[in-house]
Amino acid sequence: MTVVTFQVQEEQHLERIDKFITSQNEEWSRSQVQGWLKENLVTVNNEQVKSNYKVKTGDEISITIPEAKEYEVLPENIPLEVYYEDSDVIVVNKPRGMVVHPAVGHETGTLVNALMYHCKDLSGINGVLRPGIVHRIDKDTSGLLMVAKNDLAHEKLAEQLKAKTTVRKYIAIVHGVIQHEEGTIDAPIGRDKSDRQSMTVTDENSREAVTHFKVIERFENFTLVECQLETGRTHQIRVHMKYIGHQLAGDPKYGPRKTLDLDGQALHAAILGFQHPRTNEYMEFEAPIPAIMEETLENLRRI
Repeated sequence: MTVVTFQVQEEQHLERIDKFITSQNEEWSRSQVQGWLKENLVTVNNEQVKSNYKVKTGDEISITIPEAKEYEVLPENIPLEVYYEDSDVIVVNKPRGMVVHPAVGHETGTLVNALMYHCKDLSGINGVLRPGIVHRIDKDTSGLLMVAKNDLAHEKLAEQLKAKTTVRKYIAIVHGVIQHEEGTIDAPIGRDKSDRQSMTVTDENSREAVTHFKVIERFENFTLVECQLETGRTHQIRVHMKYIGHQLAGDPKYGPRKTLDLDGQALHAAILGFQHPRTNEYMEFEAPIPAIMEETLENLRRI
């Protein structure tokens, strides 16, 4: 175990302790820190406190960080919707609600668990928890992902992502009526200083982020859009659409409280195109939007 200590500065006075600790290291999640507090691994001036404690200027916070768990990722017989597969690459349509790879709170039932059962062989570049995973989409975002079955394929596909030559088009339902037919959002994205679990448009510790969009259909209070990624930052489409005032419908993190009942953001990775890592042949795949989004669109058309 490792013990780390922090002292509360004047500008942090009266912050909740779980928020204060999370802000000290972007690798620490709020739920992880709250777990440490429940396990009495955090003290303030050598006294144990609860997660709602508000820190005071000069407080000395000590955290006993437990050793990281070594996960054994096991194959699970979970159905996969496979769009293409050969000895180098597999393209799958990930359903809404499925996490891509194991993490704290999601050790089983992930796409990686399903892939390990289906494929047996996956690239090892990203380690035990993320075998074969070249790019990711959020839990409640559905759609197409390319997965590498060996290290050569992984390197070639990753190079295409870096060079911005892959085609990644998403379908989204957003709040408000977008008046112009298309546009480009070129705004850097970094971690939100006030909420380390969220991303935001910022010039501080940010990375280039570019999203192209075009209107597909307009409704009374919503717009159906196609978003094409030029870069692939965490939550990029969700953050960029919020930035221009058109948050994704159903988005629990970046959207308004009053929204469509979708149990997650209305976002689907519909089109994926790339050069085959061995033959260099261009391949493109398209997956229809999930039923819940189709039903939502039908309801909007009736208004």
